[in-house]
Parts: sequence; structure tokens; C-alpha cells
Amino acid sequence: MTKKKLFSALVYIILGIIVFFCLCPIIWMCIISLKGPNESISGFNSLWISNPTLQNFKNVFNIIPVGTNLYNSFFTTILGTITTLFFCSLAGFAFAKYDFPGKRFLFYFVIATMLIPPEVGAVPLFIIMRKVRLINSLWSLIIPRIATAVGIFYMRQYIVDVPTEIMEASRIDGCGDFAIYSKIIVPIIKPALASWAALTIIARWNDFFWPLLYLRSTPKYTLMVSISLLPVSDGLSTPWPVIMAGTTFAIIPIIVVYLILQRFQKAGLSTGAVKG
Repeated sequence: MTKKKLFSALVYIILGIIVFFCLCPIIWMCIISLKGPNESISGFNSLWISNPTLQNFKNVFNIIPVGTNLYNSFFTTILGTITTLFFCSLAGFAFAKYDFPGKRFLFYFVIATMLIPPEVGAVPLFIIMRKVRLINSLWSLIIPRIATAVGIFYMRQYIVDVPTEIMEASRIDGCGDFAIYSKIIVPIIKPALASWAALTIIARWNDFFWPLLYLRSTPKYTLMVSISLLPVSDGLSTPWPVIMAGTTFAIIPIIVVYLILQRFQKAGLSTGAVKG
């Protein structure tokens, strides 16, 4: 027992050190965001705040339209996540539980697209978005990624383990295909949906390349694009505390959402264990 306790203590110490080093940049950023313009932002002196202030956050709101950009980020992230969860789980359900001509070839073709970097399709997608007049539209950030190969593969692998007998019993009770998906499959795969939602929300919220490519005006920018332009927003003289304040403000919503979704993942896993 002593060896097990020592081993567990060593594991916790190592994990604590790793977590500390992972959190250091975030803690440093939050500290700098509360500093005045005359305080040090380098070396160990940067870890001490003489006169904490929220003026940097006020300056961010004065430099960029935070409210509008925040709405744009929430709109593209939430709607994009909902549509991705729906279409990826629906396609995963079809690949996992139905037989149709060309199923194997089509599934492998979808998987093969994962080998292609998304940036390779930047020019063709831009041309398509321009032809359908979605340049400088928030929909250009949602429609092209309404279903992804990674999401379809992930959902398919999870749904494969769902017993087919449940579907057959549902059909005997008069359920149609979509009713089986919505009333049987979706409740069972809640942990997978929560996990994929967390990954999708983080990716879409932090997205920089595609908004910068498609969006052309400041009122249409997402929050990440506006924050990235802070250093040049005030004539190349924006103080670092102001930039750090904007970055801190940008990461707070995604941290809160992740913590909420993490609770859903744990609850879903516990429910599945009890029912199984």
C-alpha cells in the first residue's frame, strides 16, 4: 500500500507541475491585463501588480466594437456547432446502421478527405462563396463546415456500438427512421455529442483564418479577428496591457462553455453506465 500511495503521490505531483506550466501563460496574461501602462510587463516583476485597474478593458471597448464582434462570434459558433452536431450525427448514424450501395467506398472517401489540409481548399471555397454572394457574410463561416469528415467518423464509431436490437424493437413499435434517430440514438450518444460540441465550439470560437478570408468589414469581424488587429488598431501604439485585456476577455466565454459541457459529458457517461 505504501508503494501505491507513493506512486499516486508522484503522479499527482507530476500532473500538478504540468498543469501549472500550462496555466502559466493564461495567469500571466490575466495579470498583465490588470496592470497600468507604466508597470513592468517582463521578467518576474510582471507577476506583481502595484495598482490593479480595469481601464485596459474599457480601452478595448473604445478601440473595437466588442459587442458587435462578440455577437458575430456567438452566432457563428453556436449555429455552426448545432448544425455540425446534427449533420455529423445523422451521417454517422447512416454509415453505422444502414446498408446502401457504395457505402464502404463513400465512407472511405469521406475519411480520405481528412488527409487534405483545409487551407488547400481556400481558393476554391472563396470562389464558391463569392459566386453565391456570401463574402462578408457570417453564413460563409457556417455553411462550408456544416459537416466535417472528422465529425462523421467520430459519430459513426460511437453509434456502431449501439445495439441494433433497440432499433428493430423501435420499428416494431411504429417508429420511422428519423424518429429512431431523434428519440433513440441521440439520447444514447449524448456523451459523444457533448465531447464533439466542446471540440467544435473551441475550434469555431478560436477560428482566425476563415473569418479573415471571408469577412471584409469591421462590423462583420468575429471577436478573434478584432483582437488580433488590436496591435495596429491604435496607430501601432496600443499598449500591451490593453492587448492582453482583449485576449483575456476573448478566452473567458470559451472556458466557461467548456466547463459546462464537461459536466454534460460526465453526466452522460454516468447515465450510460447505469442503464447498461
